[in-house]
Amino acid sequence: METRERFVTSGPVRLWTERAGDPGHPAVLLIMGSAAQGISCPDALVTGLVDRGVQVIRFDHRDTGRSSVIDFDTHPYTLDGMAADCLAVLDGYGLDAAHLAGGSMGGVIAQWLAVHEPARVRSLTLLSSTPMGHHPDLPKPSPQLLAHFAAGLPQGVETDVALFRIFNGPVRPFDEPALRVMLERALSRATDPAAAANHNRAARALTPGLLAPLSSIVAPTTVVHGDQDPIFPLEHGEALAAAIAGADLHVVPGMGHVYFSPGLPGRVAELIRL
Repeated sequence: METRERFVTSGPVRLWTERAGDPGHPAVLLIMGSAAQGISCPDALVTGLVDRGVQVIRFDHRDTGRSSVIDFDTHPYTLDGMAADCLAVLDGYGLDAAHLAGGSMGGVIAQWLAVHEPARVRSLTLLSSTPMGHHPDLPKPSPQLLAHFAAGLPQGVETDVALFRIFNGPVRPFDEPALRVMLERALSRATDPAAAANHNRAARALTPGLLAPLSSIVAPTTVVHGDQDPIFPLEHGEALAAAIAGADLHVVPGMGHVYFSPGLPGRVAELIRL
């Protein structure tokens, strides 16, 4: 897969980006989840989208990969600011609008964009995500996942492999070799691996923008959710689909919260709305 990299700026923030596919084709902007670099999206998923006739842009959020590291204590930011980064990426490529595909926290950011910047959103695909705002009635993460976080394991590839094994869920086979390749690459290109934890701090701020009703979304919307998701159980995806008029819900049997299972990246690529 041929790709081209470039840096774009979002105010004082410098963002690493990568484009695959024909620049003349409609664009899909992939928005990754918390603490995730752009390369955490499997190449097979990107290739699957390019084969459908679009260009695909992925990028490193601030505080991940090769993008700017922020002193959060001095310059705190919220998901609203991370949404502005997405707009800066579109501007950097001269795109008036794009199809958005956001995973997990990236799905929350994509919702923010669909609510507050509807002209920039051709369609919306929410992958393994949850409604933006405050929803204490929705199920909590699985006990196994909470126990992993509570264990306070040291940061590193082995800890992340164990975490992704839980994220994968117990049903579908887990492609550990492919995951290790991605994790080792991510570690080698991260300016400050610890900085990605700032995303959790940013996500805890319930700004007015995040409390806006999803009923205002007009973009054609697809919700893709696994029935084995340990961090956002299926009820989160069902709530998303119910809150957005006309949204389609695709439940993927056996899928957890990540896409490191043989054949799964291609299947997810087929479900992204174009």
